[in-house]
Amino acid sequence: MKKKALITGISGFVGSHLAELLLAENFEVHGIILWRSKTENIDSFKKKLILHDGDITDLSSLLKILKKVKPHYIFHLAGQSLVSASWQSPAQTLYTNVIGTSNLLEAITNLKDKTFDPVVQIAGSSEEYGLVFSREIPIKETNPLRPISPYGVSKVAEDMLALQHFRSYKIKTIITRAFNHSGPRRGEVFATSTFAKQIAEIEKGLKKPVIYHGNLEAKRDFTDVRDIVRAYLLAVLKCKPGEVYNICSGKKGTFSIKEILSILLSLTDVSVKLTKDTKRMRPSDTPSILVGDHSKFSLITGWKPTINIKKTLNDLLDYWRERV
Repeated sequence: MKKKALITGISGFVGSHLAELLLAENFEVHGIILWRSKTENIDSFKKKLILHDGDITDLSSLLKILKKVKPHYIFHLAGQSLVSASWQSPAQTLYTNVIGTSNLLEAITNLKDKTFDPVVQIAGSSEEYGLVFSREIPIKETNPLRPISPYGVSKVAEDMLALQHFRSYKIKTIITRAFNHSGPRRGEVFATSTFAKQIAEIEKGLKKPVIYHGNLEAKRDFTDVRDIVRAYLLAVLKCKPGEVYNICSGKKGTFSIKEILSILLSLTDVSVKLTKDTKRMRPSDTPSILVGDHSKFSLITGWKPTINIKKTLNDLLDYWRERV
């Protein structure tokens, strides 16, 4: 009998890649999707999925879906995932992410019995670490959490809810903190994707040869989304409930935003002018260098990133070339 997996936010960037991986691994894949959500990320394999209309901010809909599906594994990816948007709508970000996670965990707790005792992955973020000092690089899971964005605060709250439900009700929660990740289907509001889309538009003569950018000096730890979802699957199969695990590339996968842009420009023949756009700057930013340590996770699972940054960005650029 196939194992059942349920993905909240299945039509999103990461959710769609995870769904593809689970299908390839012979899981029965269920997904929760808002009626108004765009499905272009999953349209090519949508018929292989079992989709359920639901909303993580509606406890009754979650109870109904979980009671019907009774999945063995739950991957909680739904929520407001944009750091920049969290500055514009902090209350909405907190409501969606914190209340949504609380509802999911409460629904699982209410239905938990001998026939339903799932492993639950809670998708945290490196944004939880926030203010990190140079002496703390590379960042371990034990590093203090000092979030400096409403989004980061919301993800810390999700972590705490997951730990509380593990300790209070023995819900098998596993927290993963993914660092920056990119690849095809990445939303255009993220730096790597907005650069790729602008290049694709310039190539086709749809816009002037000018690329607008925010802070180019920050260095970030980048991993391909396809390596990230492979890690998520390994997390529920091999990791210990009630624990936190960094998912990242480490020093070898660390690049400045300027370097990322340079790699993208090396993949095209167009010449461009770079222009800073103040609207793309955040009220406060994470440190100039943000590098993670994934040794705890890799020791248990054997995972390591396999896709290099040039392939990640080339695939992302090709994705936008097909769409502009």
